[in-house]
Amino acid sequence: MIRGLRAPQGAPSSLAARLLLSAMLWSAISLAAAGVILVALYRQSVERGFDERLDVFLKTLIAQMVGEGDDEIALREPGNLGEPRFGLPLSGWYWTVRSFPAGVVEMSSPSLAGDVLALPDGEPSLDGTPARGAIAGPDGEDLRYLERVISLADGGRYLVAVAGNATEIGEEVATFGTRVAATLSVFGLGLVLATLLQVRVGLKPLERMRAALHAIRVGDTQRLEGAFPSEIAPLATELNALIDSNREVVDRARTHVGNLAHALKTPLSVVLNEARAGEGPLAAKVEEQALLMQAQVNHHLDRARLAAQRRMIGVVTEIAPAAEGLARAMRRIHGERGLAVEVSVPADLRFRGERQDLEEMLGNLLDNACKWATGTVQLRVEATGAAGGDRRMARVIVDDDGPGLGPAARKAALERGRRLDESVPGSGLGLAIVTDLAGLYGGRLELDAAPSGGLRAVLSLPIL
Repeated sequence: MIRGLRAPQGAPSSLAARLLLSAMLWSAISLAAAGVILVALYRQSVERGFDERLDVFLKTLIAQMVGEGDDEIALREPGNLGEPRFGLPLSGWYWTVRSFPAGVVEMSSPSLAGDVLALPDGEPSLDGTPARGAIAGPDGEDLRYLERVISLADGGRYLVAVAGNATEIGEEVATFGTRVAATLSVFGLGLVLATLLQVRVGLKPLERMRAALHAIRVGDTQRLEGAFPSEIAPLATELNALIDSNREVVDRARTHVGNLAHALKTPLSVVLNEARAGEGPLAAKVEEQALLMQAQVNHHLDRARLAAQRRMIGVVTEIAPAAEGLARAMRRIHGERGLAVEVSVPADLRFRGERQDLEEMLGNLLDNACKWATGTVQLRVEATGAAGGDRRMARVIVDDDGPGLGPAARKAALERGRRLDESVPGSGLGLAIVTDLAGLYGGRLELDAAPSGGLRAVLSLPIL
């Protein structure tokens, strides 16, 4: 995620997660709606088929119970209608014949076992269209029924009803619903996997762009290279333009800093030469202050130069070679004292900055430690944070076995130009310069007591 841009609270920070989540929600809603519709349509179809069976039984019942005499039409007892369950007590399949409109039961199926069907009251249709609906059976079961009015030649009218157990409708619909749910679940899983593949393939160019930006940041390349899709190609063009503009700004800043350095150093050199040629307290004081001015000018020019370089993209430095080179130099400089300068740095650590700035910070720390050490100076580097992370830092630890400093003296030692002992050479700016340089890189310098009794300097710096 680009620093400075925040996702809405509660929303996934990953673009791929957002796309996948939206696809999953849409698929779930769509498939659930499709499942409900399919089950509803299937229920209608099953009920229609069930009613058609009841209609066949109703027509068969009417045909069997209406017989012809010599000159009259009379009711007669029907058979089993081709369904044995009409003869089994409380089987859930029933028929009944009632007089109309009196409602007196004339005949009923043996399955009723003396009970009656609780058919709803109301005026049935007299045009021969069956009435249909749902009722509770004698045994409490759910029934669907068809009812029709028939008229005989003698003027008698009867209500003929057939009812069947509707439990099988629910069972059949439930079985179908289970199968539909299983089928749509598999289908939904397939959609999610297809969406995941689509997202990964679709976002691949963004991953390539991220890798290209990382390569620029670690100094492997200078620009975004390669072809990108038309949707993000303008972004790549703008990023390359931003990188070019950044380099131009840094180059201009370096030029201005160099011009300022030349403009100030020449007058200061003239003042120093004149002061050294003179005699007396005034000349000595002018020389002292001119030297201090020169040190301060160099310090602030270095800081201005670093402020420009800090904005440079893709500048990295290997720590181990720089530390080893400085240790060799310190061994030669302090060779007459027999100092042991020990270095322990992992070979894969790289400082996110320029080599000369790293060498200036490490050189000041090693030089300060060597000035006060009695026999041994140790420099080691420890990495903190996950590899490749934006906030990965290194702890550069420099220990000496000298007299050390108390807490108050350690705080004063970090002040610019503050010297705690005039017996050793130096301007007193070394630790202050390290503090300023580390701060500009997002690090810091801390002083503590070393296990050997001397001073410990802990420098935190950004690394890859």
